[in-house]
Amino acid sequence: MNKLRIIQDYEKLSTEIKEQIKLVFPEGYSDHLIEFKNSKGETVSALPFETDEKIYMVRMSVKKAMLIIEEDSDFDDDGILKDHIKEKYEDEHSDIEYLSENENYD
Repeated sequence: MNKLRIIQDYEKLSTEIKEQIKLVFPEGYSDHLIEFKNSKGETVSALPFETDEKIYMVRMSVKKAMLIIEEDSDFDDDGILKDHIKEKYEDEHSDIEYLSENENYD
């Protein structure tokens, strides 16, 4: 099955997808960014995230990735997802099998 590939800005993602991304990358996003050429031949930096139906390339620079974590109250001062938030999201998304498949990005 060919999955739909989507390049999208973090701000435009649904809350549910953002929560799932936080579970896969609880220590922040900047160390997990990849670079690729977009359809215009430009080099783009993005965070890869895969669901059952889609492969997301969440467009962000290292600087933007660090800023997202810094401004997000779900993360502590060290840029780590807070334990109580992690537990809450794990409970809410416990039935989603593809989350464990995303761990290969580490």
